[in-house]
Amino acid sequence: MNSMLVTLVLLLLLGFAYQTGWSRSSRLAQVEGRLHSKPIYHGALVAIWAIVPALLILGLWALFGTATANTRFRTLTSAVVLASAFGTGAIGLYLARNRISARFRARNEVERIIRYLLIGCSVVAILTTLGIVLSLLGEALRFFTFVSPVDFFFGTVWNPRFSSVGTGSGDFGLLPLLWGTVMIATIAILVALPIGLMTAVYLTQYAKPKTRNIIKPMIEVLAGIPTIVYGFFALVTVGPALAGLGAMFGLDIRATSALTAGIVMGVMIIPFISSLSDDVIRQVPRALRDGSLGLGATESETIRRVILPAALPGIVGAVLLAVSRAIGETMIVVLAAGNSPYLRLNPGEPVSTVTVTIVNQLTGDTDFSSPQSLVAFALGLTLFAMTLVLNIAALFIVRRYREQYE
Repeated sequence: MNSMLVTLVLLLLLGFAYQTGWSRSSRLAQVEGRLHSKPIYHGALVAIWAIVPALLILGLWALFGTATANTRFRTLTSAVVLASAFGTGAIGLYLARNRISARFRARNEVERIIRYLLIGCSVVAILTTLGIVLSLLGEALRFFTFVSPVDFFFGTVWNPRFSSVGTGSGDFGLLPLLWGTVMIATIAILVALPIGLMTAVYLTQYAKPKTRNIIKPMIEVLAGIPTIVYGFFALVTVGPALAGLGAMFGLDIRATSALTAGIVMGVMIIPFISSLSDDVIRQVPRALRDGSLGLGATESETIRRVILPAALPGIVGAVLLAVSRAIGETMIVVLAAGNSPYLRLNPGEPVSTVTVTIVNQLTGDTDFSSPQSLVAFALGLTLFAMTLVLNIAALFIVRRYREQYE
C-alpha cells in the first residue's frame, strides 16, 4: 500500500471532518445563540470520530494483512482496505456531525479523549520499562545457570573466553568492569561539578539578563553534541594531549585511559549540572538573600552560607542525575577508555566499563545460548539497577526540596 496515498487520504479526511464540525457548530451558534462548547471543540470531536475508525482498519491491515506475490491482487486488496478505511471514517464523521447541538458537551468529550490518550501513553511507557526489565531478568537468570552469582558479583577477573561456547568455563568477574565504571564516573563528576555549579552561581547571581541569555544556550549546546563526537575528540585530541602533558612531568598517562574518558565525559555532563542547579538556585526564596545582605553579609558570603545550603538538596539531586548519565555512557568510553578489563588504581591506564563490555559481548557472530553472550544481559540488569537507584535517590531529594519551598 502506497504510504503517501494513505497519508494524503487521512489528511483529507481529517481536514474535511474538522471543517464540517466547525462550520456546522458555527452556523448553529448564529441561530441558537451561545453554545456549550466552542466550534473548535466540535470540529476536533468530529475529526476524532472520523480518523480513529480509519486508523483502526489500517492498523489491523498492517498487523494481520498477508503479503502476496500477485501484484494485481495486492493492488486490489490495498484499494479495498483504503476504501473501507475511508468509508468507516465517513460514517464516523456523519454520526458525530448529527450529535452537534447547542447543549452538546463537545469540550468535555474532547478533554476526556485527550485524558485517555495521555493515560495510554503512560501505560505504553510503563509496559516498555517492564518489558525491558523482564527481558533482562529472564536472560540474566539463564546466565546464572552457567555461572554462580557469587563468582559474577564478587569475581576480580574478567576473561569470558569465547572459545568455550556453550559451557560455563571462563572468568566472569564483575568487579573490574564495575571499578572502571565508577572510576570514570567519579572523574567526570570531579570535572563537571565545580564547573557546572560555579556556572550556575554566576548565571543566577552575577550575570546580567542579556549575558545570561547568551551564555546559558551556549552551555546547553554541549548536551546536544552526539557522544560519538565526544569520543572522537577524546581519542584524537584530549588523549594525546594528556599523554604529552604527563610526559612533561614524568607521569605515564596513556592516550586511552580512564582519565581521558572521565575528563571528556565531565565536559559532556556540565550542562546537566549547570542547568538543573540554575533552576534550583532560582527557586530559593529571595527573602533569604535579601535578609542576609541586609544583615551586612557580602554577596559571596550570602552565596556560600545562605543560598547554596538552601539549594543543596536540589543540587545533590542534579549531581545524582548527572552521575546516572555518566554511568550509562557508552561511545566515549568505547573510544577513549582503552577496553582493558583489569583492576587498576591508576586513572592514567586503560580500563573497561560495563557498557563497553555489553557492546563487546553482543558484537559479531555469537551464540546467544552461551554464557559469553548471556552475560551481557546480567551486566545490563546490573547497570539498570545502578541507574535506577541513583534516579530514585535524585527524585526523592528533589521532591523533598520542592515540598520545602513551594
